Amino acid sequence: MKKIITSLLDSLYVPVRKLLDKQTFRYIACGGGNTLLDILIYFVSYNFILKKQIVHTPVISISPYIAAFMISFIITFPIGFYLMRNIVFPGSHLRGRIQLFRYFMLVVICVLLNYLFIKLFVERFHMYPTIAKIVTTAIVISFSYLTQRNYTFKSKKME
Repeated sequence: MKKIITSLLDSLYVPVRKLLDKQTFRYIACGGGNTLLDILIYFVSYNFILKKQIVHTPVISISPYIAAFMISFIITFPIGFYLMRNIVFPGSHLRGRIQLFRYFMLVVICVLLNYLFIKLFVERFHMYPTIAKIVTTAIVISFSYLTQRNYTFKSKKME
């Protein structure tokens, strides 16, 4: 699977090689693809699997939009980790479980940053919510890329 994905991305990289380095292109392609998959799974889960109904468990009831988020997260989190570890940052010398823990922590931080920045931009700076989401996404993606490259999937040549 790794070879197929790498070959496909390398062939798509040719037209943009003067604009982006290969690692940044792979990050954009893998992260963007995983994000699109996340949105698709969320949509299908919310509308067709959960049918916009509350999920009742013996302990709590979960709103359909949160349940759909949980379903999409359970699927796209390991895919995202695999892509980042094996396609985007394959040269890391860190052990897999350390990378996984760091990746999970980064995802949690990114979810919190999304919440905080959107709330800040909309409520404090009175931005239109869609514009706030776009600005927030640009900030969080930049933070995530730098953190993954320099911390989560750090390679020996970076030290």
